[in-house]
Amino acid sequence: MKISNVLDLIDNGDMALPEFQRGYVWGRDQVRGLFESLYRRHPVGGLLVWVTDSMTADRRGDGPAAVGNVRLLLDGQQRITSLYGVVRGKPPKFFDGNLQTFTGLRFHLTDEIFEFYQPIKMRDDPLWIDVTELMKGGMTGIGDFVFRLGPTPEQVGEFFSRLNKLISITEIDLHVEEVTGVEKSLDVVVDIFNRVNSGGTKLTKGDLALAKICAEWPDARNQMKEKLRKWGGAGYDFNLDWLLRSVNTVLTGEAKFAHLHNKTAPEIKDGLARACRQIDACLDLIANRIGLDHDRVLFGRFGMPVMVHYMDRRSEPMDAKESDKLLFWFAQAGMWGRFSGSTETIIDQELAALEGTEGGLDALIERLRLWKGGLRVEAGHFDGWSLGARFYPVLYMLTRMGEARDWGSGLALKANLLGRMARLEVHHIFPKSRLYNAGYMRAEVNALANFCFLTKETNLIIGNRFPEEYFAEVETNHPGALASQWIPMDPALWRIESYHDFLEARKTLLAAEANRYFADLLHGDSKWLSEARTRIEEPAPPVLGGIDSEAEETEIETINDWVVARDLPRGKLAFDHADPVTGAQTAVFDLAWPDGLQHNLTQPVAVLLNETAEVLAIANAAGYRCFTSGTAFRAYVEGEILRSTDDVAEREIEEES
Repeated sequence: MKISNVLDLIDNGDMALPEFQRGYVWGRDQVRGLFESLYRRHPVGGLLVWVTDSMTADRRGDGPAAVGNVRLLLDGQQRITSLYGVVRGKPPKFFDGNLQTFTGLRFHLTDEIFEFYQPIKMRDDPLWIDVTELMKGGMTGIGDFVFRLGPTPEQVGEFFSRLNKLISITEIDLHVEEVTGVEKSLDVVVDIFNRVNSGGTKLTKGDLALAKICAEWPDARNQMKEKLRKWGGAGYDFNLDWLLRSVNTVLTGEAKFAHLHNKTAPEIKDGLARACRQIDACLDLIANRIGLDHDRVLFGRFGMPVMVHYMDRRSEPMDAKESDKLLFWFAQAGMWGRFSGSTETIIDQELAALEGTEGGLDALIERLRLWKGGLRVEAGHFDGWSLGARFYPVLYMLTRMGEARDWGSGLALKANLLGRMARLEVHHIFPKSRLYNAGYMRAEVNALANFCFLTKETNLIIGNRFPEEYFAEVETNHPGALASQWIPMDPALWRIESYHDFLEARKTLLAAEANRYFADLLHGDSKWLSEARTRIEEPAPPVLGGIDSEAEETEIETINDWVVARDLPRGKLAFDHADPVTGAQTAVFDLAWPDGLQHNLTQPVAVLLNETAEVLAIANAAGYRCFTSGTAFRAYVEGEILRSTDDVAEREIEEES
């Protein structure tokens, strides 16, 4: 089928997107690459469509339904949306993405290359042709384009030929394979979609459930996304699957999405409102009582659907003792990785523990104890390293909710500190550079027991000094501040040659504080903390990637400073990439922009120096554009990011004038 015919089908409502399809996610480089391939007549792949009854099809967009059958795109959405956006100069009715991605595509008649509009570079060069303007004018408009250029006699034929070749892109045939038959249910089609897109992001069970919900309540996805944006603005990064899981537990008391399929639109609306109300209450409770006030430290987020279910079914608000016991379970479940396996199955087990005359919070905690073999924290549990360690949120929790004090001001860190210089930062007690110089390895340098939290201002003041230099100063200015952060007070342990002994001593202090705090949450009912651990834990697999040396860290920080100096967002240093389903840490990226250097316009980016092929594969599979050298990364920023940023600014100036 010709591309022009495909675009006509979209105009007429005969081709659309199924409701379960995600939005448009391509960036400008992919759009440019598509048109370069089409211009050179390189293969770009075919389309897979599902032919189904237009009256019962769950499709996206507000356009009128075609009479009879409609073709729903299973494979080819990104390509067809890009083609439609450039050729028609507007997005299709089912569009859900960033318009700038395909706005302003230009073609150079002499060089035969595609680039997006750059005012400074293109404004005075008539050979840069507006592709959308040409496409909208059709074949009859080619002569006008050539006439405006004032070509030499030798150029006339060449220009006509190239413009004809460009506009004839819409006459290229794409192979279209159709999935038909009444036996092709939505479940079957989703399975086909996942098989076809095996190299990309597969549809989840939540996507399928949401597709069925949107068939009766079309605005469901938008309302859920609005709630997710609100939580995102507060520092919590949740997704539709996670929210739908909470709606499910409220409405059905089950984790499996299949239980939602028979719920009516009014029931779903009510369930969403109830779930969101309880999620808000959960976040307030978790932040205010155990200090986990942003996404990075919110371990065990899959425990929240269980909390939401428990809180929703209560007829009266919880008292302090009951809410603390619920928080004890939540923090312990996150700390021990309760939801790192089959999330759906484990949530169902936890929900079952709450049911019946024998069910409740005690049964829920007892199930966790039996699974874990004991809930008491031991010094060895703080053996982890990096900000992705499971006990990193525990350290943050103890800091926020205990008596921890800042070493520069002496103020309690649980207070609501205001101002840019007052936000909490991770501080390496023994400086990283000094440890690297002394021959310590990455896991030792970034040991969890070498972390504490201080204000940004204090962190800068301490700088690169050894503990034996600045600890005495802190203790003189603010007596007790060191001990408040569980620092062993033997000065012999403050020397770099005693670093390992310092870590062991501090881990013991941290474990004691964790047990004390958990006992406080139980209000004296400490039977779950008094029993010895009997379950033998499997050692955690090593985490791949990360910064290996001081020289590498210096280079990474130099790159980051270079980016900030160009008014772009600072990247995340030693970014812990986690599995989006289980939350388990899978790799450490040296420097990353998970949302891209231009939010919602460019793809995620990672700088990975001296990393293995396995780390690069993990980053690529997660959708990151990877750079293995600072030179290549800077070329990307200057050639694509800064250029497109200047384009937007210049275009806005031109429009205003």
